Amino acid sequence: MARNKVVASAADAIADIGDGATLMVGGFGLCGIPEHLIAALRARGSKQLTVISNNCGVDDFGLGLLLGNRQIRKMVSTYVGENRAFEQQFLTGELEVELVPQGTFAERIRAGGAGIPAFFTPTGVGTQVSEGGLPQRYGPGGTVLQASPKKEVREFDGRRYVLETALRADFALLKAWRADTLGNLLFRKTTRNFSPMMATAARCTIVEVEELVPAGMIDPDAVHVPCVYVDRLLVGGKYEKRIEQRTVRAKGS
Repeated sequence: MARNKVVASAADAIADIGDGATLMVGGFGLCGIPEHLIAALRARGSKQLTVISNNCGVDDFGLGLLLGNRQIRKMVSTYVGENRAFEQQFLTGELEVELVPQGTFAERIRAGGAGIPAFFTPTGVGTQVSEGGLPQRYGPGGTVLQASPKKEVREFDGRRYVLETALRADFALLKAWRADTLGNLLFRKTTRNFSPMMATAARCTIVEVEELVPAGMIDPDAVHVPCVYVDRLLVGGKYEKRIEQRTVRAKGS
């Protein structure tokens, strides 16, 4: 008999995420973020978290809720430009930040799920990505206490490549559109983003879904993440689904 993966509440879903855990959190901006799991983790209050996610939400929503509650110790991200609390905590030394080119970020996660410890990529060669020196943690007066290290660079077929290591996590917190009771997942359009890769690269994958259907109701050819990668399912209920940034065009432009 298949194991029941459905949990009763968001609090139950994240109950074993303790201080110092490393998390992968799906989402691109505020698109496809696990709203209920993030809120439950804020209520739980786990501290000193390392979070691997494309960005850190906004000041009062998404991962910004954890940041505002001083629960995140380190962010591994590709973009951090919509969050004042992020900027303040980074510049005052409260937050360690590892910035990663977005394609490299995706591939490091994919490699982690595939059991590949490292790979070579041309992205970042000849910049601080490969040469080192990107600030990761600041000290008093804007001094750099910690900077990114220099990475190995090798030449293949006349082109230079930099060595990047895989990313893995203790937990992945994801949001899907639909799942069956076995844990097979479907994402809706751009909400898929990094989530399928993250599901493979974490020790425990926790997914909140908008719709839960009986096993067999999802066409196997349509499955984005097979159930073998999913450990817990939460039916999320209502979603706020905010827009991160709304651009208003002037009349006649």
